[in-house]
Amino acid sequence: MSKLDQVLVLDPPSDLRFKGPFTDVVTTNLKLKNPSDRRVCFKVKTTAPRRYCVRPNSGVIDAGAAVNISVMLQPFDYDPNEKSKHKFMVQTIFAPPNVSDMDLLWKDAKPDDLMDSKLRCVFELPSENDKVNDVEATKAAPMMNSAKADSTASTVPASASLDDTEVKKLAEENRQLKEDIIRMRKVPRSDHMTSNSTSLLGREATTASLPSLLVVIAAIFIGFFLGKFIL
Repeated sequence: MSKLDQVLVLDPPSDLRFKGPFTDVVTTNLKLKNPSDRRVCFKVKTTAPRRYCVRPNSGVIDAGAAVNISVMLQPFDYDPNEKSKHKFMVQTIFAPPNVSDMDLLWKDAKPDDLMDSKLRCVFELPSENDKVNDVEATKAAPMMNSAKADSTASTVPASASLDDTEVKKLAEENRQLKEDIIRMRKVPRSDHMTSNSTSLLGREATTASLPSLLVVIAAIFIGFFLGKFIL
């Protein structure tokens, strides 16, 4: 019995390309699509498991569905003269109606039931055009920040005018408050002046009544002495 053809459609179909620099983790994506009417189990293997991190590295794809796989190359010292020998293999098998133990499924799978696709890894350094684009992007970033700053500055007068209006309003309220305080201070003074005026008038009235009282007392004494002489 001949080996089954791969049921899944891989994108990319044959090469996994990683673009440097490789001083940090470099990630590329692999899409697996299931065009069949059956569920398919998959497993991703590599010849250099310590150099890559694959998420997810296994699972089940429903009929007509697809899954995206992230393949992350770990940082390393790249030598352009060294040819990459790293390879990946996507192994698949049709899922049974009731699958619960995936490890047991792969362990008991018959070779004739397995399907696989192989991909090779390609390392690429940034081209001169990419470097130029990166430099231009780096130069454009300060210009964009400057434009944002100008845009922000252009909005300042509006907020400043709003602040001026509020300041004027507060100043007017403060002026009215001062006038009210001055007015309140004037009221006790007027009362005090009124009371002083009243007391002065009372004193004047008392002073004016003293001569009359003396005249009456003098008249009483004179009458008293005259009465004595007559008698």
